[in-house]
Amino acid sequence: MKKISFLVLTAALVIGLTGCGAAKDSGGTKIKFATDAAYAPMEYMDKDKMTGFDIDFLAEVMKEAGLSYDVTNTGWDTMLTSVKQGKEYQAGISSVSITDERKQSYDYSIPYFESTNMILVKEGSPIKSATDLKDKKVAVQISTTADTLMSKILGEKNPSLKRLDNNTLALLELENNGVDAVVADIAIVREYVKNNPNKKFVTISDTKNFESEYYGILLPKGSELKAKLDPAIKKVIENGAYAKVYKKWFGQEPDTKKLLEQK
Repeated sequence: MKKISFLVLTAALVIGLTGCGAAKDSGGTKIKFATDAAYAPMEYMDKDKMTGFDIDFLAEVMKEAGLSYDVTNTGWDTMLTSVKQGKEYQAGISSVSITDERKQSYDYSIPYFESTNMILVKEGSPIKSATDLKDKKVAVQISTTADTLMSKILGEKNPSLKRLDNNTLALLELENNGVDAVVADIAIVREYVKNNPNKKFVTISDTKNFESEYYGILLPKGSELKAKLDPAIKKVIENGAYAKVYKKWFGQEPDTKKLLEQK
């Protein structure tokens, strides 16, 4: 990431550490968000501080919505479970792709980020596309869209598909020759390569097999919070605040027109 190597994120992951935000008028209720802060550059721990694109974006949204909030680093699986229950945490933000399968258990905000999965291999690897992974060992973060994609390609019960708790562990598997490739979100893969230029990793895009996907804020089914978040997200995208945050983390302008066309 900007200030921290991806490989030390596991040591920095402190369950329950929170980041707080305040806005103009919360109505006396603080919204509790869960996240998995091991996903640089989207959300990660910089020493004892939670930071990343999602964290800065959420601050703009909650300011626009006039809501007070906390963000707690719970880890991925805990976030999914607790937000589904809707008791301790009312929402989750952690680069969560909007999928038809997840929509059966959750509601989402409108989309706020376009992404796709990317393959990471070592220099000299014969792998050139997703179809080349069929007889290879591949690491993914469990319960992500990368897991879903590779389950279809390798087979859901294939022992060559290593499902790990987070992408830090998946990347360590590749570095230690435990797998032939890692599949993860493009922002995470590119950030890792940028921060590890001497390790001779190669990124592979495969738009034929890996389509664009969109992140949304994760909500319990029937959440009333959606009606407050959606117009705030739309306003933040339209008024330039989104582009400012995007350029801070990715160094380029976002395609906000395409993003606003998503439903």
